[in-house]
Amino acid sequence: MPNPVSYKLHRFPTQIIAHAVWLYFRFPLSLRLAEEMLLECGIVVSYETVRTWALKFGPVYSRRLKRRAPSRHDIWHLDEVVITIAGQKHWLWRAVDQDGCVLDGIVHCRRDTKAAKRLLRRLLKRQGHAPRRLITDKLGSYAAAHRQVMPPVEHRSHKGLNNQAENLHLPLRRRERVMQGFRLTGGLQRFASVFSATRNLFVPPGSRRSALAIHFHRLDAMAAWNAAACVAG
Repeated sequence: MPNPVSYKLHRFPTQIIAHAVWLYFRFPLSLRLAEEMLLECGIVVSYETVRTWALKFGPVYSRRLKRRAPSRHDIWHLDEVVITIAGQKHWLWRAVDQDGCVLDGIVHCRRDTKAAKRLLRRLLKRQGHAPRRLITDKLGSYAAAHRQVMPPVEHRSHKGLNNQAENLHLPLRRRERVMQGFRLTGGLQRFASVFSATRNLFVPPGSRRSALAIHFHRLDAMAAWNAAACVAG
């Protein structure tokens, strides 16, 4: 694991900072609601402080979280969603595997082949190899990018097959409404990265799991979060 997280010059204990960041990225809470929930626990901290912690420590924690090992048998589902920032349309392009784990995402000002190629190349670099199959909707940019970046990979283009990626946008949409939109493209990119890493950790893969299995999964996820935040057990 990378070097320990530095909390130097922060007067609040490590556990409180890690808990506040977890609340903000794990649940559809505004900064003020996160402040209120912390107050209910006896922690008096302003929403601006929560914002500062989220910006500083969220990306650090997400980089330290253990990621699922990629496989050549994986199936990548790709989709894009439009998000308005400062009155202009931007697209968040994202990829998810067959288990619902978010692999990566980029924010781009266009919905074209250039953006699709950028996503595929970034995925290849981060995953280390191509998947067994690529599934997208019928947007022509995906087909063009596939031909140029990974032509040997099977590509299926059908709207009905891509529910895995489309459903991924729903939690982010809920956050967007709570936060009353995003103000900067960089802010959206950073938030989506940490939000996805947190969701990957805490949401159990698959839908048919017993309540006990889900309970143990959440305990393991919380332990992994605390380890990433360097919170003593």
